[in-house]
Amino acid sequence: MLYSAVLQIIGGIAALWLATTFIPGVSFTGPLQAFLITGATLGGFNAVLKPVLNLITLPLRLLTLGLFALVIQAGLVFLLDALFPELVISGLIPLLQTTVVVWIVTSFLSIVKK
Repeated sequence: MLYSAVLQIIGGIAALWLATTFIPGVSFTGPLQAFLITGATLGGFNAVLKPVLNLITLPLRLLTLGLFALVIQAGLVFLLDALFPELVISGLIPLLQTTVVVWIVTSFLSIVKK
């Protein structure tokens, strides 16, 4: 359990770094410590909130063949953007691109975990 949470936190930091580096419209204007806290919060959201939300929305995920999981992830990224003013995601397209980056990184880490 702890190993999984640590991997999620590392994945959140890595995904946030990838998004701010490669996606236009996503920027972070704070010190390194704030960046690490923001990425760790994203990892914490993925470790704690995402499984609960996945369980609650199971019928929708089954109906959409799992695509609703991307909506959940987009909501978590939007929540992160709202909580941390240093993180600026300007628009829907950068939000969706950031969501895809986070999804790819967490999927890769779930494969590594096994």
